[in-house]
Amino acid sequence: MYIQKFTFNYFSENTYLLVDDSGDCAIVDPGCCNTEEEKILEHYIATHKLKPVLLLNTHAHIDHILGNAFVADLYKLSLAMHKKDLEVLNAGARIAENYRIPYNPSPSPGVFLEEGDTLTLGSHTLEIVFTPGHSPGSICFINHAEKWVIGGDVLFEGSIGRTDLPGGNFEVLANSIRTKLYTLPDEYAVYPGHGNSTTIGFEKSNNPFVK
Repeated sequence: MYIQKFTFNYFSENTYLLVDDSGDCAIVDPGCCNTEEEKILEHYIATHKLKPVLLLNTHAHIDHILGNAFVADLYKLSLAMHKKDLEVLNAGARIAENYRIPYNPSPSPGVFLEEGDTLTLGSHTLEIVFTPGHSPGSICFINHAEKWVIGGDVLFEGSIGRTDLPGGNFEVLANSIRTKLYTLPDEYAVYPGHGNSTTIGFEKSNNPFVK
């Protein structure tokens, strides 16, 4: 499996394609916010002859869901996310209006993901880990065979997700990081919702927010 990153929208959000050798792929947190960004994603998928089979949200803040409707409509996919972020998802139109950014409202989830669930993508398995604190329903996707985490806005290179938005809580987020991510082996890579990738070991030793 390989991971392809796109950085989209006004918030420099990372959208990820998780691609199996078969060509099946998962689209995680599509943040494409205009026709140009939609074409970038669509062109990559088409030219690499990929088949999108999963639409996943790590959480439902506006910068991570701007392209949900586009992806769901184009590839006939059902959205999968954690049920505790449903209120956040449903607030998308209001939040977009507050930021004065265009937003085609996301479809409602067809699947709710829970702690301990697994998803199959080709020959690979993704474990769902519940990591609230940045938002009430934040989740991470972990590929243990290849030692990486798609972390959303939980843990960044040298930082953590903000906790001053509705539903955010620093102590809850810190506990999620310590008990769900820092317990992974040091070599696991972390692909966050913004910025550069990092590793569990580096953050355990250097992250100033959660030791």
